[in-house]
Parts: sequence; C-alpha cells; structure tokens
Amino acid sequence: MWWYDWIKALHGISVLAWMAGMMYLPRLFVYHAEAQVGSEKSETFKVMERRLYRGITTPAMVATWVFGLAMVFHGLIDWSSIWPWVKAASVVALSGIHGFYGRLLRDFANDRNRRPSRFFRLINELPFVLAIVIVIMVIVRPF
Repeated sequence: MWWYDWIKALHGISVLAWMAGMMYLPRLFVYHAEAQVGSEKSETFKVMERRLYRGITTPAMVATWVFGLAMVFHGLIDWSSIWPWVKAASVVALSGIHGFYGRLLRDFANDRNRRPSRFFRLINELPFVLAIVIVIMVIVRPF
C-alpha cells in the first residue's frame, strides 16, 4: 500500500491547485467587470482568465477527482458515517461552481457580462466556504 500515500499526496496537491484557481478566478472577474469592454485591459483579463481556467483550474479539478476516486475505490473510507457524504456533496457543489465559473468566463470572452463587480466579490467566497466544510469533514470527522 506504499502507493496509497502517493495517491493522497497527489490528491492534496491537486486540491491546492484547484482551490487556488477557484479563489483567484472570481477575483479576476471583479477587475474584468470594472474594465471597459474592448479595452486592452479587458482583453488582457480574457487571456488571464482563460489560461487560469483551462490551464490550471480545470486540470487540477480533474486530477482531484481522479485521485479522490482512487482513494474511494481503495475502500478505506467508512461510508456508514455521515462525514464522507457531507464531504462528497461539498465536492460536487464545488464542481458545480467550477462549471458556473466556466459559464461566466464565456460571458466575459464574448463581452456579454452584465453582472456588477460586487456579484463577483460575493461569489469569490463560495469555494472557500466549501473548502472549510471539506477540511473539517476530513480532519475532524464530526459525524
């Protein structure tokens, strides 16, 4: 089972990369929403957002799922407890937010964003709240 520790390590690394992207992307959206459509600044944000989402955040999400499912299928998680279900639901919710960010990215790429920067400031907190729940479920296992 020496490889199981490697799977856990790779899972942790991919989670860190995914969460970094999930917290940085809406911050870029905040500044992009304040930029004039068609400006050099707006076009620069489009490139930054696309590279972050497609080059880091999405591959990290896929790796998180692959390594996480590898641990699940290894069978060391007690699914009769409540904590893994809460964690799994939180990861599914985080994946949904990831998809929503992709839709917002397309809106910006096509100059169709109609949301104010305040909206992006608020949604910037969602991944972190879910990360708190996930970490508590894995480390504390309160249920």
